[in-house]
Amino acid sequence: MMRKYIILLILITGFVQLTKAQKEYIFPVTLSDSAQISLLTNQPWDEAVYSLFGHASMRVKDPVQNFDFAFNFGIFNMSKDNFILLFVKGETDYMVAAIPFHYYYLDYQEKGTSIIEQILNLTQEEKQEIYDAFLINIRPENREYRYNYFYDNCATRPRDILEKYIKGKINYIPTGKDQSYRDLVHECTKVRSWFEFGVDLVIGSEADKTINDRQKDFLPEYLMNAYQGATVRNDSISRELVLSRSILLEPAPLSKDIPVKPVHAGILLLIITIAISILTYKKREFKAAHIFDTILFLIAGIAGFIIFFLMFFSEHPCTYPNWNIIWLNPLQLIAAFLFFAKSLAKYLSYYHFINFVALLAFLLAWSLIPQQLEIAFIPYILSIAIRSGMNILQVKKLNKKADYSLPRAK
Repeated sequence: MMRKYIILLILITGFVQLTKAQKEYIFPVTLSDSAQISLLTNQPWDEAVYSLFGHASMRVKDPVQNFDFAFNFGIFNMSKDNFILLFVKGETDYMVAAIPFHYYYLDYQEKGTSIIEQILNLTQEEKQEIYDAFLINIRPENREYRYNYFYDNCATRPRDILEKYIKGKINYIPTGKDQSYRDLVHECTKVRSWFEFGVDLVIGSEADKTINDRQKDFLPEYLMNAYQGATVRNDSISRELVLSRSILLEPAPLSKDIPVKPVHAGILLLIITIAISILTYKKREFKAAHIFDTILFLIAGIAGFIIFFLMFFSEHPCTYPNWNIIWLNPLQLIAAFLFFAKSLAKYLSYYHFINFVALLAFLLAWSLIPQQLEIAFIPYILSIAIRSGMNILQVKKLNKKADYSLPRAK
């Protein structure tokens, strides 16, 4: 424990120095012939969801000038005004910064993640131009950029710079796999089932289209694999893109996922839903049903509002169209609040009828929907559908009893 605090103190001190370094440190103008530029790839860190996808940075090392910095394209400031709102809207600005490599190393050592280094096979001219581009990127007026998870992130930015300044065409080895953005996301989120469940709720059918190998580079591991074995061809001369590959820091084992998966919670919810529905229908225990329905439809409505917002008001990629809006939408809030308005009970029954039919059609057309839907969704959908259906039956039952209670004409 003491070791963690010591390293944390070193890191804090280091980043304070880094802030000053961005303003005061004089970076060498010209790299020496001994300089090296390399791609750094970090293993996912499962203590934070934003790190489940790994990380990539560029390292510039010039031993002659005692210069060794990591150029990090994935820095964000959570203390920034309205950060959460901007994140939800997909308007998060990331920053590029030059970090002394020993601080970079200590950071990932403390996290227990690996650092894999690929030293690139570059000419002196290419090294200088790439280095100059990095220096331009860390200028105060240039260092912020609008982050986009799939299209513009810590892996795609340095890749684009390298492709711009390397003289010749880079030929990558094909992955040979038909994959979508969702497939690649699942490779990273499988260790966190609830996070994967949430991601599958909010990304839509656009994430299920087959993507090309270049689009896969948004994941640092895929960029690393693309570089390994790639060649640069200029006229009749061909060279390997990567000179050498080494593991600078060994990874620690990832922690285990929690035992209760979304499908388990969904099945439990379905059992409770069926039990409450039977109790209500047979014994007319309306109070428990009203409390349960209020909570169920309130949660479904809030989740639906988030999906609706991401579809129509955010800049996040692949959130529109999203077929989950059929069973999770803001209209579910109607069922949550109309329970308390007896004068509107008739309209509530209309809503439940429409909702029940829509959910039933959604389940029957499951295999035809052009979006990959998790099996774990089914018990949640059934729970909402059952409660809408039972509300319809309950109204009919009450109306029938009311008819029998009326005096008969003689």
